[in-house]
Amino acid sequence: MTVLSVLKTTKPTLATCALTGCFGCHMSLLDIDERILEMVDLVDLDVSPFDDKKAFDRPVDVGFIEGGCSNEYNVRELREFRRHCRILVSVGACAINGGIPAMRNTVGLRDCLEAVYLHGASLEGGGMIPNDEDLPLLLDRVYPSHEVVKIDYFLPGCPPSADAIWEGLKDLLTGKVPALPYLLCKYE
Repeated sequence: MTVLSVLKTTKPTLATCALTGCFGCHMSLLDIDERILEMVDLVDLDVSPFDDKKAFDRPVDVGFIEGGCSNEYNVRELREFRRHCRILVSVGACAINGGIPAMRNTVGLRDCLEAVYLHGASLEGGGMIPNDEDLPLLLDRVYPSHEVVKIDYFLPGCPPSADAIWEGLKDLLTGKVPALPYLLCKYE
């Protein structure tokens, strides 16, 4: 059985989401340059920052998650994506291992908040730790996606190259398990 043999649509659908990260993986997807026209022929874009569609109204075939989970909102978003995506792919270092945002994992949350909001060098006269019900609660650490939901595939890099994302997406859309050549996965 191939990866997408369970699909019932004639044209596969793709959703993308950015959690805690820098949006670099989405920029790499845009860096496929003229191949974006080929992508439009291969896939219908669903929920994504690219089309500003925010809510699912159907299941999608492939979902790309960028970024880790640093707050309760990220966890809800990731779980929602998992529920609606037949195949879910962690894209980039932040989704795979927490990336740069996970550097705060070496410091307790309370110490981190105090260092930033109470003792920060740019504060005059001391600040206060934000405590507004409209702000999502920070988690005790930044979690990679696979520690929150089941992830089917991983595209490594910080960010992965446009070629790596393109090849991984093409493999998925043509029913293959993504198998990136060494040159697309090596980083110097």
